[in-house]
Amino acid sequence: MSAPELLWDARCELGEGPVWDAARRCVWFVDIKGRRLHRYGVEDGSKASWATPDQTGFALPADDGSLVCGVRGGLHRFDPGTGDFSALIEVERDRPQNRINDGFVAPDGSLWFGTMDDSEAEKSGALYRWANGVLTLMDDGYGVTNGPALSPDGATLYHHDTLDKTIYAFGHAGGRISGKRVFARTEEGYCDGPSVDSAGTLHVGLFGGWGVAKFASDGRYLGKIAFPVSAVTKAAFGGDDLKTLYCTTAWLHQSAEARAAQPLAGGLYSVRVDTPGLPQNLIRL
Repeated sequence: MSAPELLWDARCELGEGPVWDAARRCVWFVDIKGRRLHRYGVEDGSKASWATPDQTGFALPADDGSLVCGVRGGLHRFDPGTGDFSALIEVERDRPQNRINDGFVAPDGSLWFGTMDDSEAEKSGALYRWANGVLTLMDDGYGVTNGPALSPDGATLYHHDTLDKTIYAFGHAGGRISGKRVFARTEEGYCDGPSVDSAGTLHVGLFGGWGVAKFASDGRYLGKIAFPVSAVTKAAFGGDDLKTLYCTTAWLHQSAEARAAQPLAGGLYSVRVDTPGLPQNLIRL
């Protein structure tokens, strides 16, 4: 395993949602608070950015070449060719204090994502599944949602309540979940965005924990990948061999002194690992 390498000093206040786009050989990610969508080209280090309509928790590739973005208030389609956003479906009109946070695409092309109270005060967040144009509430009562992620066999779905430092596991089959249980809790920092490798090891960004935590499929803590910045928000597998972790970071909630001590917080990083991840699925539109 290599040491973390800074790819882009993007200075995101709240970088999130890195995702490998194999077709374009790039990494997409967002700055939620900065209301920006970023694209990093792995071939030449090219960088491009777009303003988003509102705070955006993720931008995930779809089967028609577009991205589906979790914008506060609803899902939007983003056309990389024109840079245009268009609304797809409203989300939580009845919870105006909420915004959309992390998201994941299942092998069947369904989109799973969570919402959260933007002030991080109330447990008004929920977990949703969007498939065939239908939005379904799957679980409720979260402070800050992160994930979900699926085990390699698809039988276990992981989802976090970051405020509680708790990773939950559900049984998963046919787009349904059951048997919610506590899978693990983080001691160093708050459990942020998760990804799973091909061996079933869960990789969890640690907000305030200076790295990426690793958990075995039975919940055992396996240690962490240390980072030079305190808030790692998500690690996602990518590259042609799926052995590169692309990691977003943040400086949200940091004092002026902490920011001065971590001038590269908010950047996009990469780490080479030994075990490949799982392929990025495309949203079926």
